[in-house]
Amino acid sequence: MKKIVAMFATAVMLAGLSGCSYLFYPRADEYAAQAKGTTGVETLLNLTTMMEASADAAKGGKGNDPAFDDLHNQLHAFDETLCCVAKAKRETSTYDLAVTHNKELWTIFKRIWKFKDDQPQRDEHLTLLKTEVQEMRTTLEALK
Repeated sequence: MKKIVAMFATAVMLAGLSGCSYLFYPRADEYAAQAKGTTGVETLLNLTTMMEASADAAKGGKGNDPAFDDLHNQLHAFDETLCCVAKAKRETSTYDLAVTHNKELWTIFKRIWKFKDDQPQRDEHLTLLKTEVQEMRTTLEALK
């Protein structure tokens, strides 16, 4: 019995550490497919547009409402797609800046998650996230 529990725990840990967000956020895959562009950078630009619209739609809401859930899944899709940029572009300082912006997006989103039930903090952080998404878009345009 202990071996079965240990194997199950190991499998769960490996799935969690493997970065398989689609396993836990299956709609992220749908958003990545909707945003699919001819290049990885175009897909990321399309996802920034989606995230900006979802951030606007999530304002004034409370809890894990549909717009907030959409934003969460879009962030996971963006995170998974960021590594799909062509290797030559991944070796540039502009890509490094995009990675930094991605980390900032996640930091802001964690604060939104903390305040998802509290207004006006939720809306203030959504505005901050939207600004960061716009900065990310500018960086991606330069990477293009």
